[in-house]
Amino acid sequence: MNKFEAKKRFVQCMKEDYPSGTRILLLSMGDDPRPLEDNTRGTVRVVDDMGTVHCTFDNGRCLGLVPGEDDFRKLTAEELAEENQDMDEDSVPAMRM
Repeated sequence: MNKFEAKKRFVQCMKEDYPSGTRILLLSMGDDPRPLEDNTRGTVRVVDDMGTVHCTFDNGRCLGLVPGEDDFRKLTAEELAEENQDMDEDSVPAMRM
């Protein structure tokens, strides 16, 4: 397999592993002049044809993560359940008298 075919397969795997809407955790950033803090959560918007994972982070920043440069992973089922529980608790209206 040549370099082009290997890159094409890698990008296809990234697109399958990180579809739009996937929640991720940024573990650390590579060489970035304005890095995000470690352990920042975000949502995948799209994986482009170079394999860059473009995300909107919970702090409002939008940034492309480069596999091999930046260290990130999907949130686990437990972490997703915890997020959903926190959202449900936030949406319960307060009782007033």
